[in-house]
Order: sequence, then structure tokens, then C-alpha cells
Amino acid sequence: MRTVVHLSDIHFGRVDYKLLEPLKEVVFGVQPDVVVVSGDLTQRARSAQFREAKAWLDTLPQPQIIVPGNHDIPLYNVAARFLTPLDKYRKYITPDLAPEYIDEEIAVMGLNTARSLTFKDGRVNKEQIGRLHDRLAGLGKDLTRIVVTHHPFDLPENSDEDDLVDRAPMAMEAFSRCGVDLLLAGHLHASHSASSARRYKISGYAALVVQAGTATSTRGRGEQNSFNVLKIDRDEIEVVRYSWSDEAGAFKIANSELFRRTGNTWESSVD
Repeated sequence: MRTVVHLSDIHFGRVDYKLLEPLKEVVFGVQPDVVVVSGDLTQRARSAQFREAKAWLDTLPQPQIIVPGNHDIPLYNVAARFLTPLDKYRKYITPDLAPEYIDEEIAVMGLNTARSLTFKDGRVNKEQIGRLHDRLAGLGKDLTRIVVTHHPFDLPENSDEDDLVDRAPMAMEAFSRCGVDLLLAGHLHASHSASSARRYKISGYAALVVQAGTATSTRGRGEQNSFNVLKIDRDEIEVVRYSWSDEAGAFKIANSELFRRTGNTWESSVD
């Protein structure tokens, strides 16, 4: 079994600082094999915000798979937004926009969905998906394949459909061919876990789609700060959501969902 901590939307520049140390304690306590951060490390892509985010992330366990979000592209500096949109992210966080972690049980692949031509939406392109497909298709079949993006491939009910990553159906078809099992994302500051079969009708294939809330931002959008811990076996994934409790002054387990594989299809164990 592998344990993955899934953080998202930490938004340095709009951080609730009282959460940082309790969050770190829980992350170390679950002893993750890898820490995933699915974008929006900063609020306004400023150098000081990137430096602060990097300093805090360096206190967490390694290895880490990190991808940028739309907030990690400058908003008000128009020249930087269109000419050098992710230069600061590359300088302060990582130069690798397609990071990966592979061991004997899991393969975790980062995929950049942040774009300068839109203020908040994201997209993927054929070249990115082609490279990811070829990389995953060449790996052993027993590995659980995980893709990390900022923008989601599925949404909670009553969400704006525009928040889906652009070209998602094209990507999902490719994911079905290379056996992607699990999609991790953020962006909406809302927790959500479901089988992709609800949205994408691909014969004999359904991935597990998991979205994290904001771990540390003051912009909760109606949900308490939260993050996910995923316990991953070959044919079973448990998604445990930790939520901030003001009363306890700590992150506590809020709920747990179990998903099981049948062939190439992931479904909730309670369906």
C-alpha cells in the first residue's frame, strides 16, 4: 500500500498562518510516500509569495509532486503574464512542469493546466497528453497510475461547467488507453470524489477523480480548510478527508470514502 498526501490551493499571500504547523504535524504523522500539491501555491504570483511557499513546502516530507495553478501566473503584470507566465514558478518552486514520481506500486505524473490567455480556466494540449500517454503506456501494468493537475476533470454537483479543464474529453480518451487510475486536482476550494463514469462514457473504463479543498487559504468558499490522504492498493483506494476544526485547533478526519477497481473501472464501494 502507498500513502499519498494531497494538498491544494495553499495560496501564500492569503494564508491562515495558524494552520501551517498543525497541517505539517498531520502530514508527517501519516508518513506519506509522496506529497502532491495541485496548484495555486500563491495568491498573486509575486516573488515573496513564491519564496514563502517554497520555504514552507521544504519543511514537509519528500518526495513532492507539484504543479502550478492559474494564481501562479501574474495577473496584473501584463508583460510577465503573456511573455514569461511561469518564470517565477520555475525559479522558486521547480523548473519541471511535468514532474513524476515512480516506485514499485505507483506512478504519479504532474500535468500543467495553467495558461496565460485565461484568468482562471485551464487547459491541456495534444502534445502534453501525447507525452504523458507514451510515458505511462511504457510502464508496468501493475502500477497504479496517478495524474495531478490544478484544474479538475470532474465537478461537484451544481458547479460551473466552465471550471472543467478544457479538452478534458480528449485527455480522458488518452487516459483510458494508458490506464490512468486516479486524477487529483484542486481549483474550486471544494472537496469531491467520484468515478469518472458519471461524466465520461468510455466503454470499459472509469478513473477515480479526487478534488481537494484549500489546505491553508483564507478563501474557503463555504468549506472548512481541508486536504486529502489517499491510501492506495492495486484494487482499492481509500480517500480520507481531513478538515480544520476551530474547536480542536487541529485538522481532524471529516470523512472517508472507499473505491474499488473492477477491471479498468473504479467505482464507489457503496454504489
